[in-house]
Amino acid sequence: MERPALSVLINNYNYARFVGRAIDSVLSQDARNVEIIVVDDGSTDQSRSVLEAYDSRVKVIFQENAGQAAAINTAVRSSTGEILCFLDADDWWAPSKLSATAAAFRANPQASLVYHRLQPTLVDGTPTSKPIPRTLCSGALSPLLTRSAGWWPFPMTSAVAVRRSAWNAAGSIPEQFRISADAWLVGIYPFLGDVIAMPDPLGFYRIHNNNWYRSTEDATTLRRRMTHWQRTVEATNLFLSTHQLPARLRLTDHHPYRIALAKLQGADARTRFKLAVEGLFFAGEPNLLRRTRDSLRSAGGLSRLGLDVGLSEAAK
Repeated sequence: MERPALSVLINNYNYARFVGRAIDSVLSQDARNVEIIVVDDGSTDQSRSVLEAYDSRVKVIFQENAGQAAAINTAVRSSTGEILCFLDADDWWAPSKLSATAAAFRANPQASLVYHRLQPTLVDGTPTSKPIPRTLCSGALSPLLTRSAGWWPFPMTSAVAVRRSAWNAAGSIPEQFRISADAWLVGIYPFLGDVIAMPDPLGFYRIHNNNWYRSTEDATTLRRRMTHWQRTVEATNLFLSTHQLPARLRLTDHHPYRIALAKLQGADARTRFKLAVEGLFFAGEPNLLRRTRDSLRSAGGLSRLGLDVGLSEAAK
């Protein structure tokens, strides 16, 4: 039997209402020589019955709940494709996603990671807002990540594909990434090869309240994100040191972290001005106009947001 060229790896946890659409979008791809592996990470809803209905068309693995990183690692260990394509169970793809991804890897033999934009949608699948990320980054990105503490206009999990040889070099995703395991993919693989961005929105990103996304920002969410960013910097530096790569990240270069900290602590006019100036030179957003807009917007809203967070904390 011919070895699959592409492995589609779907991680699912309690998304019985969504995972069928994700799988169907893979089955309807115009690419051939594709294997589909779904790892159910200890779901307690109706996911099992949904997944078992696909029979031999999909390889399904059930495991006890261990988090997104563990689910993805299990899927990769069970796969054989040369290109690994990741899909969250609540998202889905356009029919040409896999063929376009394979073509991009063929055209760029030095690429470790290929990605595309995603079209955000509401829970019911209705498109909303513009495709993300707005800024696209291609080529050798390691200098950018070194200057920005690993932050860049990165794609979400369902937009990411990596070469198996790069996965083998990087190793499994550390299981500390129980959620947002894509932080490892988009933070490590630019140090292992080129990154290729495809401009078309070849997938759909469903927006709904989950373990990471909240429609409103509060102190708890901010602290969770800051802890995640800090641990990601630490994990990246450990990887770089272990692989004897010269780059090192500094959390002080992570402008979103500094903004979040100021939101929690409150910020006077001098601090807002300082952060606005720093934001104008932040390497994590290569597009000058967006960088300027984001810097002024973030710094300008610090006083109000810091007060809001403080009030929400005082009300607890």
